[in-house]
Amino acid sequence: MREPIIPSLTRRRLLTAMALSPLLWHAAKSKAASVDPHRIVALEWLPVELLLALGVTPYGVADVPNYKLWVNEPVLPDGVIDVGLRTEPNLELLIQMKPSMIIWSTGYGPSAETLARIAPGRGFNFSDGKHPLTLAKRSLVELADLLDLGPQAQRHLAHFDETLERYAPRFKARGDRPVLMMCTMDERHVLVLGDNSLFQQVFDHWGVKNAWHGETNFWGSMVVGIERLATIKDADVICFEHGDDALYQRVAATPLWQAMPFIRQHRFQRVPAAWFYGGTLAAMHFCRIADRALGGKA
Repeated sequence: MREPIIPSLTRRRLLTAMALSPLLWHAAKSKAASVDPHRIVALEWLPVELLLALGVTPYGVADVPNYKLWVNEPVLPDGVIDVGLRTEPNLELLIQMKPSMIIWSTGYGPSAETLARIAPGRGFNFSDGKHPLTLAKRSLVELADLLDLGPQAQRHLAHFDETLERYAPRFKARGDRPVLMMCTMDERHVLVLGDNSLFQQVFDHWGVKNAWHGETNFWGSMVVGIERLATIKDADVICFEHGDDALYQRVAATPLWQAMPFIRQHRFQRVPAAWFYGGTLAAMHFCRIADRALGGKA
């Protein structure tokens, strides 16, 4: 008599269960000392950027289509494997890929224990709630130490510091007019970036003030009703694109939007996407965006 087949025990579940077993977990941990830089998977976009800043092409990246919309720069090299959602990566695919390391943003996606049973790994914090750029630079050095790429990290950070200094004179003529950084979320809401955001740390270096004085979250941003922007009277506004042209056109057609002070004063610009929760590469991309939009202008 044949044994009954258990319908719930699919091949995918079996592979996942096997990979997450304690026996294989300990085997994966034992290999942590030898990391092949060509087989590192990044499950969140900040770790992707950390790898690229060190000259390492990720083996796999989570949510590639949205990376192209929201991050824009740095461009992902061809051949990078999409491993599913950032919150729910495809564990079966990760098992089959046999990565040498998995890196992620702490508190985002699967637990560290789950991922450790597939491959050695490390989580990186985006922010301490106050200085995300400072923390990103520290994370870059920590990852470089793990991969034995210390000289690459130091060269990159020196280039980053030089970039900040190079653009600084372009913003001296702006005076005290603050800048509002935002993007549209839907027809009634926008996301604004506050004083504890990544890009404001760049502006702080140049002496540019933030026009948003309302609340922000731990990551330096906040989704608010569009009507709250009416209180911003004398500011330049840059609005980051993310494949939302049709949405913005609907917002721009409303009487509320047309009555905004920065619209009437012609101080509003749409600018290319840049990742608000990235690191040094995102900040350097922001330098170029800000310079094209506002540099050398009173």
